[in-house]
Amino acid sequence: MGEIEGFLKYQRQEFRSRPVALRLQDYHDVYELPLDTEVVTQAARCMDCGIPYCHVACPLGNFIPWWNDRVAEGDWEGALAQLHRDNNFPEFTGHLCPALCEGSCSLSLNFEPVAIRMVELRIIEWGFEHGLVRPEPPRQLTGKRIAIVGSGPAGLAAAQQLRRLGHEVSVFERDDRVGGLLRYGIPDFKLEKALLDRRLAQLEAEGVQFLTGINIGVDVPLEELRHGFDAVLLAGGAQQPRDLAVEGRELQGVHFAMELLRQQNRRCAGEPIDAQQAISVHGKRVLVIGGGDTGADCVGTALREGAASVTSFELLPRPPQRRAPDNPWPEWPRILRTSSSHEEGGERRYSVRTRRLIGDTLGRVAAVEAVEVRWTPTASGQLQMEDIPGSEFTLPCDLVLLAMGFVGPRRDGPLAQSGLALTPQGTPVTDERKMTSLPGVFAAGDMRRGQSLVVWAIAEGRAAAEGIHRYLMGR
Repeated sequence: MGEIEGFLKYQRQEFRSRPVALRLQDYHDVYELPLDTEVVTQAARCMDCGIPYCHVACPLGNFIPWWNDRVAEGDWEGALAQLHRDNNFPEFTGHLCPALCEGSCSLSLNFEPVAIRMVELRIIEWGFEHGLVRPEPPRQLTGKRIAIVGSGPAGLAAAQQLRRLGHEVSVFERDDRVGGLLRYGIPDFKLEKALLDRRLAQLEAEGVQFLTGINIGVDVPLEELRHGFDAVLLAGGAQQPRDLAVEGRELQGVHFAMELLRQQNRRCAGEPIDAQQAISVHGKRVLVIGGGDTGADCVGTALREGAASVTSFELLPRPPQRRAPDNPWPEWPRILRTSSSHEEGGERRYSVRTRRLIGDTLGRVAAVEAVEVRWTPTASGQLQMEDIPGSEFTLPCDLVLLAMGFVGPRRDGPLAQSGLALTPQGTPVTDERKMTSLPGVFAAGDMRRGQSLVVWAIAEGRAAAEGIHRYLMGR
């Protein structure tokens, strides 16, 4: 540990954010990088807790206390080496991960947790600034060829691991640019795409081949990949959005959240947008249905695009400010969180169920009819929802964005034609190696486990790479 009494001497420091009025004018990162001296102080708060629950809570198994100690001692290069040992892309998790580790930090029992995500992000940026994040091509080749379908964090992590083990790796992406949801799902104000591009340049220098504009299962049959490669990894994500089955769903102005987010990411990248398909936000009364990360991304995007107002509906009740008795440490704290987008404006309404969408005479959405609900525990401990009589209300709106999560992978790709055994949730059945019911075909990331976090996707990709390597090499 850096300082024996560091957690008593220093207070937790949060990321500094740019002023709301300034950041609403652009799509640059909301937060500023901390100074090295500030990060050293934050790392020094890490205590010698005996059992590092932060390490246990991290899906990647990051050995967090070790690199906290290295930073506190000024050994940035040692911290970088340790960080990269477990995580291919710390800059992605540093920007996007909700920091499951911090929720399990031993300090959070009586103090504020260590600012682990801040330390992680500064370590990797220090590495790039000092030219220490270099391509690591394989020293010898195995002669084995692997196809990876999907270039999101799971596919990219698997590609890097497998290439460094000496395999030939080809990544197939159906979009015209590589990155999956990192490219077209996450707004630039949360992850500027230059960070993605510099990592892709490293993978290309290591020998990973990217092939874009190829939709496996539509343009190229999965069986063709099986014949042409020694192994195939399906990492196409969980891209099937949850729909809203209510009257008026067919009205103009009702869109899935990803339609808006993809459009805006393309616009930020300078890519052409089909004027007839473009979603207009400026001056609109926007309703976002869904209170998760995707909903928050819609709020931030709508505010930047000049929406007249933004309201968010969440079906679940408002979380408490502090841990509830049934949510003890070191579980992930289910508490109220305010994202940077919600800091910027808009109204959040909890325990609201959408009954129907109301249209005008031209077939455009004009209002939503909703009702407040209460959640009561049943005898089995499950929560049961019921409408509150007399709480019905109507809210005018010109644009409705459905951000209620994703129900699984799309069924019109390789899953539709492959004959893969599927779970009841529509994800491929896999064994401990992440191999599906088809020999030599593996699955990882959201396509395998359902909608999840970027940190889980990277962990899945790394685990699948290990399974593929053992399958091909027998060790």
